[in-house]
Amino acid sequence: MPLGKALNAGLRAALAANDRVLLMGEDIGPLGGVFRVTEGLQAEFGPRRVIDTPLAESGIIGTAIGLAMTGFRPVCEIQFDGFVFPGFDQITTQLAKLTSRTEGALQMPVVIRIPYGGHIGAIEHHQESPEAYFTHTPGLRVVSPSTANDAYWMIQEAIASNDPVVFLEPKSTYWTKGEVDTSAPALPLHASRIVRRGTDVTLVGHGAMVGTLLQAAALAEAEGTSCEVVDVRSLSPIDYGPILDSVRRTGRMVYAQEAPGFTSLGSEVAATVAEKAFFSLEAPVLRVSGFDTPFPPAKLEGLYLPDADRILEAVDRALTY
Repeated sequence: MPLGKALNAGLRAALAANDRVLLMGEDIGPLGGVFRVTEGLQAEFGPRRVIDTPLAESGIIGTAIGLAMTGFRPVCEIQFDGFVFPGFDQITTQLAKLTSRTEGALQMPVVIRIPYGGHIGAIEHHQESPEAYFTHTPGLRVVSPSTANDAYWMIQEAIASNDPVVFLEPKSTYWTKGEVDTSAPALPLHASRIVRRGTDVTLVGHGAMVGTLLQAAALAEAEGTSCEVVDVRSLSPIDYGPILDSVRRTGRMVYAQEAPGFTSLGSEVAATVAEKAFFSLEAPVLRVSGFDTPFPPAKLEGLYLPDADRILEAVDRALTY
């Protein structure tokens, strides 16, 4: 099924399993959300479980915090990545800190769903990659699925978590189809995964970039270079085991992301790999990212966003170092 439909199925399963689960967001009821991820859920579970909210992200997050204090498990939808910032204060100064502030007396089982990233030809504030803001904030878990199967299971695992989870949905993959095994999850919520085996260079990324890495790996194979691809999946905490194991085998690593490169997730992973696998490296860890500018108009997004060619150029640099 498409990744968006897999999220819909995962949300339906969570709502059916626990009547304390609530969905909240702008236009998520009869409309089913901008991307139709919640389509049909209000008709099935009613307007007291799937709640259309005012256009007020701070109010959505603040209300979710109060609901979580009283035993509910709210799931908030932010329509687009750039719309999250009116609610940023509630997320970073309240939601992320209340469990620590109360020495564990209060749990905050709140999920914040954020469609993020480019490749949809949208306007300003609709194609951003704000993951670094949230991974930098202690007290938040941050995850991002790249496949329909992960989307189906990870949203349910996030809702089951007693900690707040920022659930980043790569919007350009909403219509990408994949097999979904509804019998059991393949991996825990916070596990990285090797999605393609290789011997020469390790390619690492998250969200929609995993598909681009797989394209680059296929092109590299045609030229005689074997690339291993690792899907990070959980951006905070990061499961470094598969990443480090891969780098120790290949000796080279490239991290690719849509977000700007300065003080980013790729920066953190590169620094950690350099620290923990230094004597295995045959070349510096290289990064391919969006540029350190505001996201450009839609006609220029192809120049801004990393593609297979930019990744392959980094692979060539790593191999010739």
